[in-house]
Amino acid sequence: MELGNQIRNYRTAGGLSQEDLAAKIYVSRQTISNWETDRTYPDVQSLLLLSALFDVTIDELVKGDVKAMKEAVDANKMKKLSYVMLAGMVLSVALIGPCFKLWGWMGLLIPLAIWAVALVSSIIVDRMKKQHDIKTFSEILAFMEGEPVDREKAERERKHHLLTKTLLVIGIGVAAGLIAFASLALFG
Repeated sequence: MELGNQIRNYRTAGGLSQEDLAAKIYVSRQTISNWETDRTYPDVQSLLLLSALFDVTIDELVKGDVKAMKEAVDANKMKKLSYVMLAGMVLSVALIGPCFKLWGWMGLLIPLAIWAVALVSSIIVDRMKKQHDIKTFSEILAFMEGEPVDREKAERERKHHLLTKTLLVIGIGVAAGLIAFASLALFG
């Protein structure tokens, strides 16, 4: 990331210590240090204060970082992996009965292999979310695109999505169980 270097360069060019900068934008000296070493990323309000203090646009301040964030938030890849996961889970459950009927216990290797692909897809999606801290990057990208950033609304939506996803997983589990039961009853 480039933002840490940008903050350090503008700070030193302005003759400010980390402590001076921290006092001017109402954060701790440790926070400035964390930003400059890329351990943490400033929130939107801090970015606004930094750009005003250094008399630069936010684009100039975070130029390299926004490009990296857009690459990190690859929603299309995550969406495709999510579809692979969902289709693989449903298909593996639906194939249990027919494969068992046709090939016996060895036939269960086919649904197991499909299930394994779905599981790997879900693990990749989860790692992408954790690795790139999607929530934070999404907020910054929304700001850079001129969209409103409301942290409380984002938190409410996250909780709503969590509830929706939980109910969806439970529903899919029940449906998968019913499909497996029907499949075994028809072919077993």
